Amino acid sequence: MPGFLFEGGGYRHQELLELVEDLGGSLLQVRVVGTEVTVTFFVPEEDVAEVEDLVRDLQGKLKRLPLLGSEIAVVSPTITRHHLPHPLCDVAEYLRREGAKTNMIGLARGPGQRICQISVEERRLIEEHDAAVFVLGNFEYCLREHKWRLFKDLSVPVVVAGGPELPSLPHAFSYISGLGRLPYRTRTFTEIGKLDEVARAVERALEERRRKLSLDPPLLSPLVLKGEIENRLEEVRKCGAPLPVTPRLVGVRVKLPHSRFARVLAGLEVAGYRLGEIAEIRRSVMRDYILVDLLPLSRLELPEKGLRAISGRAEV
Repeated sequence: MPGFLFEGGGYRHQELLELVEDLGGSLLQVRVVGTEVTVTFFVPEEDVAEVEDLVRDLQGKLKRLPLLGSEIAVVSPTITRHHLPHPLCDVAEYLRREGAKTNMIGLARGPGQRICQISVEERRLIEEHDAAVFVLGNFEYCLREHKWRLFKDLSVPVVVAGGPELPSLPHAFSYISGLGRLPYRTRTFTEIGKLDEVARAVERALEERRRKLSLDPPLLSPLVLKGEIENRLEEVRKCGAPLPVTPRLVGVRVKLPHSRFARVLAGLEVAGYRLGEIAEIRRSVMRDYILVDLLPLSRLELPEKGLRAISGRAEV
């Protein structure tokens, strides 16, 4: 389902919320500030025209968010002022405006040529995301001969942004030139166009992952799981973290302590099963959060036969 952002007045916005639910869509976030409201949501592709008609009647703005429902790691070799590329924040913010939930990560020993390295914990943290964007420097020899070692063993697709004009980099899904260690923030149309190239490369990488996941899908959609957790777990609604249940391509990230709520989540009844039966619940490297990875149908050991995956409730 495609994702969208609605921006408009708070008056009559409840009609949009009801329409999304009636169409079988999913509300991701609703924010009301004064008289203005922003709504991020998913709806089936065949019902987009009906949503657009209502938005015109409400005199609001509707923007398609191709990266909505994904979590992206934006990685820098280090966070020190000598090596942190200035465009890193611009890349992260641009991906957020395209719908992605981004987390910025600075490696402990990523700078240099022969000494650059990535630790096991850093690799695990990056692999919790759906894709990674590495923002590297300006030296062609450094990128071509050494920097690929930082991401060569990652299991998620990697988009690399750097300064030199290169056709590609080893082990990278895509390489975008013109975004290296700039001494200023991106301002010109050309530089902003490079940010759009990064976003489109990430979009292609996510589409490829979605195609692979569709060959052996989970029992239910991560968006459905997000709604079930928010409706059934009161502690989530009281959590002060932004987007306390963050959807990912393969599941959700629940921003509650693993030590206290992992067993609670495992016993939660979803689609007629305990969540621990249809998903792997594990501790996140990030702040002791909980990762819920939905298992594909081929790995489920359930008594029912002929089970198939749909967007909502399980059917046999």
